[in-house]
Amino acid sequence: MTDVPLGAALRGAVDLSALRNRPAPAPAGAQPPASAPSLVMDVTDETFPQLLELSRTVPVVIDLWAEWCGPCKQLSPILERVVLELGGRLVLAKVDVDANPQLSQAFRAQSIPLVVALVGGQPVPLFTGAVPEQQVREVFAQLLQLAAQNGVTGTLDVSADGELDGEPQAEVEPPLPPLHAEAFEAIEAGDYARAIVAYEKALAENPRDDEARAGLGQVKLLDRVQNLDLAQARAAAAAAPLDPAAQFAVADLDLAGGHVEDAFGRLLDLFAALAPDERAPVRERLVELFALIGDADPRVVSARGRLASLLF
Repeated sequence: MTDVPLGAALRGAVDLSALRNRPAPAPAGAQPPASAPSLVMDVTDETFPQLLELSRTVPVVIDLWAEWCGPCKQLSPILERVVLELGGRLVLAKVDVDANPQLSQAFRAQSIPLVVALVGGQPVPLFTGAVPEQQVREVFAQLLQLAAQNGVTGTLDVSADGELDGEPQAEVEPPLPPLHAEAFEAIEAGDYARAIVAYEKALAENPRDDEARAGLGQVKLLDRVQNLDLAQARAAAAAAPLDPAAQFAVADLDLAGGHVEDAFGRLLDLFAALAPDERAPVRERLVELFALIGDADPRVVSARGRLASLLF
């Protein structure tokens, strides 16, 4: 199964607080990630906290692997090649799960290879298992878009062979349009309702404002899930399998946690079970979630195909 980076995934996909707050003395002979000699580095339980700071400048892709894992050996060279080709816009951190149990537990590495990212110190689920190189490129492109939406737009100075040359340099960005700036300020304050209004005004002024459209979808999801309890939501959905509101809540939580296929599957099953005159809200929610993930994503393509077969 693969997951896709989302703005909502920046909130609570995994709990890194213990690793973030612990002291991080580097082991003998090790270099801290922020001064690592290349864009591909080995990271340990002890050196991981320094990655959190680096991820405020560039997204950090984390490859959780093990020596005994065959698919890991297939995927790792692909990750390294794509990261190096991006010329300092991403960093790859390799974590041996056998040698670093705290990181393995923090990222819930139940199966490997597991690839996640850090953006501004927050985790973003990417995918599990060995995937084709083209899919890696597509996911990394989405990750860079997500990072830009969250103000992480730096680039590391690198030589032709991928070695770092100097300190990370943040790009100088043009100022945000006023309504976008208002939305970002509201999101930082946790006032999602105000952010929604700002993005809606931006779209009213310019219906082709794709950044506002993407931001609106993400902040609506954040607004819906911020006070939900997963256990309670699942219990309510189990008790009322044909209640759209109950199923929507679990689907939102699944999507926010990176379980894209689970979210789509739940809503498609609900759509199939409802009478034709009751299906419209479910279809609208599916279309909204499709837009969050992106039309080119294979999970969206598959879900759209199933929706079309149910419609006709």
